[in-house]
Amino acid sequence: MTPRRTVTVSGEGSAEAVPDLLTLTLAVEVRRDAAGAAYDDAGQLAAAVTDVLREHGVAGLDLRTSGLNLRAELVWAENQGQKLTGYVASTTLVARVSPPSAAPSAISAAVAAGGDSLRINGIEQGFTDSSAVAALAQEAAWREAEAKAARFAALAGSRLGQVLSIEQRPEQESPIPLMGDMKRAFASEGLAIEAGSVAVSASVVVQWELASPESRAG
Repeated sequence: MTPRRTVTVSGEGSAEAVPDLLTLTLAVEVRRDAAGAAYDDAGQLAAAVTDVLREHGVAGLDLRTSGLNLRAELVWAENQGQKLTGYVASTTLVARVSPPSAAPSAISAAVAAGGDSLRINGIEQGFTDSSAVAALAQEAAWREAEAKAARFAALAGSRLGQVLSIEQRPEQESPIPLMGDMKRAFASEGLAIEAGSVAVSASVVVQWELASPESRAG
């Protein structure tokens, strides 16, 4: 039996769109002499921050606590060894803000509510639903894979037959700033958040059967 001839190639593609979602990561960190006081005060400040975020349009389902920590704070003293200086309580909040234009005022309100105990750990732009952008990226990846496979088939004196297998790799999102007059600042107060685009990348591995040039349909 003649072995089946195949060609396997990979294709990559991407598509860009203006994000409609901003994910904000905040932390509240409190130092006090007693563990209970640190824990209670951190809880009150975190509640104040979440309250103002809700007031600025962040829905309850878009707010979550992702971390909670209470630890003793120790320092090394000469001829004394480790010395307890107090306790640190911290908690991390993740807020999904949509549209991103609402983020600067929400962040400013959170900073006011949290005061010196608030930390901003990062922001990430993305989509409430990335399926449409992902589909465009997948199509681009497919077109690249098909073009590669067709070139290899032609070099081998063959043509592409039926598709035997498709393996899709996970999509990835990455921010790509828009240049020139496409750049806008989402800022009415506080620090500006530059609007850009987010690129979704797709990767696919496809295997085709190699058919003889004369074995064409029709």
